[in-house]
Amino acid sequence: MVNIPIILLAAGGSTRMGRPKQLLPWGNQTLIEYQIQILLKTGNPVGVVLGAKANLVGPVVEKYDVHISVNNNWENGMGSSIATGVRDLMQIFPTADGVLLALVDQPLVPPEHFQSILGIFQPGKKQIIASIANSGWKGVPVLFDKCYFDEIQNLTGKEGAKKIIQKHNYALKYIECGNLLEDMDTPEAYQKMSDRFFIKS
Repeated sequence: MVNIPIILLAAGGSTRMGRPKQLLPWGNQTLIEYQIQILLKTGNPVGVVLGAKANLVGPVVEKYDVHISVNNNWENGMGSSIATGVRDLMQIFPTADGVLLALVDQPLVPPEHFQSILGIFQPGKKQIIASIANSGWKGVPVLFDKCYFDEIQNLTGKEGAKKIIQKHNYALKYIECGNLLEDMDTPEAYQKMSDRFFIKS
């Protein structure tokens, strides 16, 4: 059985949003709860990396069957949060074949997309399976083979895992994700994304 834990990155400070993205309403729950439930549907273990406002977000997350990590250096950027999550999950799942990274502010990505990524992964093939949007944007959700764990644990700064993807582009496979990889950085973007999701639903 392929062992792929999923890390939900939810440590950011939501500076442009003006309030914690993690706790934004999404239907009758918070955004982070919705995302956790989507990821748990895969049947894979889920870890959540918190940082900014962890004291507020933590109690919301604790009721779910997830592993919680807190990145006290979240202000250093997403790279440090990815490194924190992978370090912690390696302790819990030392035989993991890889890791799948997801973002808390991509609620339009359906469970089927995560299943597609997991479905084409082949352990030991040094794969990186990334998402690609109609706009040409490439990146998270992204799955890394375990051979990249050392590099991931050394990530710092705001760049996230992009530099690892660029360095090993020969190993890349892409899964199309249409126009579902939009950013949710401002109140206007949140409202637009929420309207789009719930009208469609």
